[in-house]
Amino acid sequence: MRITRVAACVAAGLQLASGWAQDAGGRSEKALGDVVVRGGQPSSLPSQIPATTEAITREQIEQSINATDSEDALKYFPSLLVRKRYVGDYNHAILSSRASGTGNSARSAVYADGILLSNYLGNGVGGLSFPPRWGLVTPEEIERVDVMYGPFSAAYPGNSVGAVVDYVTRMPSRFEAHARVGSVTQPFELYNTDAVYHARQASLSMGNKAGDWAWLFNVSRTDSEGQPLTFATRLVAAGTPGAPGTPVTGAVRDRNNANAPIWILGTGTQYHTVQDHLKVKLAYDVSSTVRAAYTFGLWQNTADGKPVSYLRNAAGQPVYGGAINIEGRSFAAVTGADFALTRESLTHFMHGLSVRSRTQGSFDWEVAASLYDYDQDSKRQNGAANILPGAASGGGGTLADGAGTGWNTLAFKGIWRPDGIQGAHVVDFGVQQDSFRLAYLTSNIDTDWIAGPPAAVASSVGGRTRLRSVYAQDAWRFAPRWKAVLGGRAERWTAWQGHTGIAGTAAGDIQWPARSQSHVSPKAAVSWQWLPDTALKAALGRAVRFPTVGELYGATSTVNALFINDPGLRPEKSWTTELSAEKDLGNALARLTFFAETTRDALYSQTSFDAAANRNIGRVQNVDRIVTRGVELAYNGNDVLARGLDLGGSITYADSTIRANSGFVATPGDTIGKQQPNIPKWRATALASYRWNDKWTTSLGARYSGRQFRTLDNSDVNGATYQGVSRYFTVDARVRYQVNRNVSAAFGIENLNNDRYWNFHPYPQRSYVLEMKVDL
Repeated sequence: MRITRVAACVAAGLQLASGWAQDAGGRSEKALGDVVVRGGQPSSLPSQIPATTEAITREQIEQSINATDSEDALKYFPSLLVRKRYVGDYNHAILSSRASGTGNSARSAVYADGILLSNYLGNGVGGLSFPPRWGLVTPEEIERVDVMYGPFSAAYPGNSVGAVVDYVTRMPSRFEAHARVGSVTQPFELYNTDAVYHARQASLSMGNKAGDWAWLFNVSRTDSEGQPLTFATRLVAAGTPGAPGTPVTGAVRDRNNANAPIWILGTGTQYHTVQDHLKVKLAYDVSSTVRAAYTFGLWQNTADGKPVSYLRNAAGQPVYGGAINIEGRSFAAVTGADFALTRESLTHFMHGLSVRSRTQGSFDWEVAASLYDYDQDSKRQNGAANILPGAASGGGGTLADGAGTGWNTLAFKGIWRPDGIQGAHVVDFGVQQDSFRLAYLTSNIDTDWIAGPPAAVASSVGGRTRLRSVYAQDAWRFAPRWKAVLGGRAERWTAWQGHTGIAGTAAGDIQWPARSQSHVSPKAAVSWQWLPDTALKAALGRAVRFPTVGELYGATSTVNALFINDPGLRPEKSWTTELSAEKDLGNALARLTFFAETTRDALYSQTSFDAAANRNIGRVQNVDRIVTRGVELAYNGNDVLARGLDLGGSITYADSTIRANSGFVATPGDTIGKQQPNIPKWRATALASYRWNDKWTTSLGARYSGRQFRTLDNSDVNGATYQGVSRYFTVDARVRYQVNRNVSAAFGIENLNNDRYWNFHPYPQRSYVLEMKVDL
């Protein structure tokens, strides 16, 4: 596999700041330094990138990765992890990076052709869920993926503090057509569950370029069954000796994340999701240097969540309700909150419009706008008193409706080259506005939770946020072999129309006052071509991550979950630095990066299980100061040891600790000195790909993550259980056969060693992947 910046940049049409310049004979001359974006299918990344970057191309993905979803392209990038739990995971697949865990979705920025996919309506999965909208890009669309680490470019908001990911999707230069079918089979064994789950996918795309017009459309369907994700439990110590309750068998003994003995009563959420995707892209060359482009995206999803009780009464029938008795101890009644049924129906639209020039002269410009709309976003669920089997055919419940939620963006960008394209200065600048609206209405349903109309309002939450920004940065080649990138970003953030209303509470419907804040974030980087094959780089950047509308106002309350908002949250402010050495080894690139980050007022959403209330309780808070120090070593080589053998790998060490916190979990000071949640001290990736001939390619990859904690006080000492976060080591394999010029087939195994690991939910066990593609 070739995730090297050198190889990937060439394939993508990127140039390195100090090199890939042409000599008098027109030959390319390789050098290291800051990446300069030129030519090829355009990326939304700024023209001068002052920090660590990685990239992967379509060909590399096809050869080396069992990619069923777009986020799979990131699987072997240094220090990156996407918390994907099953094929088509639409509500928990959050991106983590060096100093940002899988509970902090608002600390990374994901784009597709410059259109925002990151969901800054909220952070993490407390109450509602806010992962990037991965489903708006299919693996077949990807031309390449560019990743920039850290908040070192002034062109991005403070959400870029972790990483910026840009999916560049293909646009044809001639007629082309592609079709793909695939399947994933996962045998799954855990507690008393022993089942096989399947996912099936099909996609078709077609495009052409004729004269000044180019077009492409893609349609796809994913029909996926995931493994059980949640489990109904009871603390063993909560049982009362005595006879009350129905005597049951089938409960499984385990220990919870605090290492206390528990009974596993059965599975909760096991999803069956059917997702349809449509993408249409149009491009028109207004002139030889100006192109207008429009993108339309449609994503539909119907998902059913089903539980299974392990409990059996004396007659051998499943038990879904009432007081229970296990081994002579009586436990609290089983309710619909333990074994909840859910039905979700979602229809989301995406629009993107841009006009840009590409003269490569003294000045280029771009105007871009996007809109993401929750046209339909509803979730139905049975009520606590409405238990199975009767709940399967109706009865009381709730309806959560998020229609009207969404965001829009507008940007005016320019590139000024006062001395021409080979001059000493290149200035990127722009004006941006990002606006977000949250609107969630939860209503009770009296008689038929499956199809009945809403009745009394249970909760109504919503509000708006807006970020207006101006930025500029100058890439200045101030001496031979030296280059600096200096910039800044000024931001004005506003939150308004916030309201939180929970039925039955004393506060009633609260209208929150509007808020505004302004901040400036300076950026600086310098690179030095120390030796012809070695470059040294340093970067420093400030990032301000403002509270999301969901964190401010998005309180939710259901039969099995509660999320507590805070309208007074402070923005988190981070200073991030990195020092890098990059060495060109001829057919490989090695990089050593030291990174550091200090974050004040870190925004954290935490979820804990309240055994007395029998539901998950989530709340958001500021953590006074978190300090991260680490080192990242990455290597990527082509034709290593033998022609056709590509090797890549990375090792990351991060010491991320809470240094100050006026808040606490159980007792004052119980979080001080503790490890930041969801940040392992060690993580590593490795990938070997071998091209045997023009027909056969095989690859073997491995991923490792050390022990993590999920709670701020690190009280979850048992990671290998439900609601824990465990270490993992997984091996993935892929074999690809090019049948002929147009047809290819692939077989892969994910988690070949069948590691059983957790991140609150269980990850997939060993899975078998089949794929057939036709390319015309």
